[in-house]
Amino acid sequence: MLTYSFENIGPEPLYIHLYKCIKNDILDSNLQPGTKLPSKRSFAENLGISSITVENAYAQLQAEGFIYSVPKKGFYVTELPGNIYIKEEKDNIKGEIIKDNTYIDNGTDCQYEIDLVSNRTHPDNFPFSIWAKLMREVIVEKSTALMDKAPSGGIMELRRTISFHLKQFRNMETEPEQIITGAGTEYLYNLIIQLLGHNKVYAVENPGYKKVAQIYKSNNVLCEYIPVDNSGIIVEELEKHKADVAHISPSHHYPTGVVTPVSRRYEILSWASRKEGRYIIEDDYDSEFRLAGRPIPALQSIDVMERVIYINTFAKSLAPTIRISYMVLPKSLIGVFYNKLGFYSCTVSNFEQYTLARFIKDGYFEKHINRMRNYYRNVHGQLMKEIKKSRLADISVVSEAGSGLHFLLKVQTDMSDKEYVEICRNNKINVSCLSEYYFEDEPVSLFNNEDKQHIIIINYSGIKLEDVGKTVELLWKSLDCSNI
Repeated sequence: MLTYSFENIGPEPLYIHLYKCIKNDILDSNLQPGTKLPSKRSFAENLGISSITVENAYAQLQAEGFIYSVPKKGFYVTELPGNIYIKEEKDNIKGEIIKDNTYIDNGTDCQYEIDLVSNRTHPDNFPFSIWAKLMREVIVEKSTALMDKAPSGGIMELRRTISFHLKQFRNMETEPEQIITGAGTEYLYNLIIQLLGHNKVYAVENPGYKKVAQIYKSNNVLCEYIPVDNSGIIVEELEKHKADVAHISPSHHYPTGVVTPVSRRYEILSWASRKEGRYIIEDDYDSEFRLAGRPIPALQSIDVMERVIYINTFAKSLAPTIRISYMVLPKSLIGVFYNKLGFYSCTVSNFEQYTLARFIKDGYFEKHINRMRNYYRNVHGQLMKEIKKSRLADISVVSEAGSGLHFLLKVQTDMSDKEYVEICRNNKINVSCLSEYYFEDEPVSLFNNEDKQHIIIINYSGIKLEDVGKTVELLWKSLDCSNI
C-alpha cells in the first residue's frame, strides 16, 4: 500500500498534497505504467484521511492524464512516453536585454435575447468600482510615468506582476524579461510570425478557431490543418504535414473542449525537440475557468527544450474590450525578439498597464477570478439541471462539460446544422455548431465515429443565471422534434 506523510504540509489542501505525491512517483518511475492504485476507501483508511480527499486527488490526476479508470476495477497508472524530464531550474537569461472560415461576424449582441457564441462578459460581472478606483490612484501616483514611453515589451511593473501571477496560478517559472505584452492575441500572433519567420509551416488545429488560420493566411505563410482527436492534436499528422510551428490549446481546446493528457503533451514536446526551428504556440485562453479540480498545468511548465511560446489574454478573465494579452518567450528567443522587433512600440497604453498591474498585485484579480468561477459554476450547474429536466434530455448528449466556459450538446434532429442555426437565430438565440469550425471535411469524430453534424457549442460566459431556463427552452423550441 502506498504511504505518504501529511505532516508539515502548510496551508496546502490535503488532496493537492496527495495529488503531487502520486504525480511525482509516476514521473520518477516509482509507480510503473499499468500499476493499479489503491481503492479510494482503503487508501483513505491507510493514510488516515477522508475518502473525498483521495477522490479529489485521483480526479485531478485523471484530468491531467497521469492515471486512467477502468469501470468496476479501479484506477491505473498511464503509460507515458520515454525520456520524460522533470523541468529543472531555469538558467539565468543569456544574451543582452534591451532595457527597457473565413471569419464571419454574426452581428451585434442586441439582435439576440440569448447569445451562446460571443465571449462577452455581462456588465454586472465586471468590477467597475474597483477598476475606477485604481485608475484614479494611477493618475495621481503615476502621473510622470504615464508620460514616459514604455519598452516595446511593456512596462516592467506589469510584466513582474504577470510573472508572479503565473508562478502562483500556473506554477510557471518565468522571468519578467520573457513576457511581452500587446493589445490582444491577434497582435501577438503577428509578432510571432515575424519573429519565427514567414518561411515556416504553421499548423493549426482542425476543428479550430478560424480567426487564427485567417491571421496566418493574411501574413502569406503556409498554414496546415491538423486533425484533433480525443487527446488533442495528432502528432503523426504534424510530421506528415511537415509542420514547423504548432499552434495549439492543450488545456482546453476550442471548440471541442478536449483537454490534452500528459502523455500526448510529452509527444508534442518530443516532436518539437526533434528538429531545429520547431516551436509550439500554447494558447491558454481560458485556463482560469476550469470548474473541477485544479487548473491543468501549462505545457510551458514541462518544457525543458525551450520550444514553447506561451500566450494568454485578460479578455476572458476580465472583459473582451480590455485588449491586454501577453506571451512568454523561451529565453533563447528574447535577444532575437529585441534585435528583430524591438523597434515596435508597445500597443497597450501605460495607463491600462499600470491599472492592471495594481489590480493583480493588490489581490483584486484573484478575488475576481474566484467570484467568477463560482458564478460560472452556478450557471453551468443550472444549465445541466435545466437540460436534464427538459425534453432535450431524451434527445441529447452533453460532453466536455468541466474544463472551461463552453461544452458540447449533441442533439438528434433531421435538420442540417445550417438550418438549425438559422431557426435558432429567428428565435432570438445565437448559436454555432461544431461543424462550422472544421477547415476540411475530414473530421476525427468525438462521438464514436458518428458524423460531426448536430453538435451545438454551448458558450455560456455571457448568460445571466436567470436566463438559463429561457436558454434551454429556446434550444428545444428551435428543434424540429417531429422529425426525430
